[in-house]
Amino acid sequence: MATMSAKRTLAIGAGFATALVPVAYLAFLRHGCLTWGARPDEAARTLPGDELLPGAGLVTTRAITIDAPPEAIWPWLAQMGSGRGGAYTYDWIENLFGLDMHSADTILPQYEDIQVGDELPLGPGRAVMRVEVLDPPRAFAIRIADQNWTWIFALVPEGGSTRLISRNRIATTAMAPASRLLYTLLMEPGSLVMERKMLLGIKQRAERLGLPQPGQSLTAPAGAR
Repeated sequence: MATMSAKRTLAIGAGFATALVPVAYLAFLRHGCLTWGARPDEAARTLPGDELLPGAGLVTTRAITIDAPPEAIWPWLAQMGSGRGGAYTYDWIENLFGLDMHSADTILPQYEDIQVGDELPLGPGRAVMRVEVLDPPRAFAIRIADQNWTWIFALVPEGGSTRLISRNRIATTAMAPASRLLYTLLMEPGSLVMERKMLLGIKQRAERLGLPQPGQSLTAPAGAR
């Protein structure tokens, strides 16, 4: 009898905890997840490309300070994409989904001459993202083929450093309520994990190389570390 009571108590506790996690995320953690690293004025500011999806149901604005000029950061943005320079995040996670992402540690000159209208692949057989805004080395915005997602990068000089702002605008109004809740609780935190790694990856590369030359490696010479 005591054993049954203990099991019932544990089941009730587990159920309560399961219900509490979504409430805690929505009430206390969600804003920080959607605006990791961004200052209030950065989250509120209008960026080039916002107009591509004005009615977005979900907007994330995340940012990082990079101790390098915009010109040292731009090449890493220009070469992003599947089969190109990758995404500078957890490649093994990306490739679990067959995205063929391999984050480059060098500048790849064949991908630097990017133009408005160019299509950047998300993975073999996947939708492509079209370059819609291009203002090197200040602004870069891409939009998915179905026009339900835009991804904007802005480079804002700040003294001797640069603020790299990454904004995603996603149309979610067509989702069923249950799907929207699942997306909120799973995809939003998951996107933070991947995007945080990406921003840190770009920061590491740009700060280590400064203004890189094509083909220059991230590996420091012996004795220079």
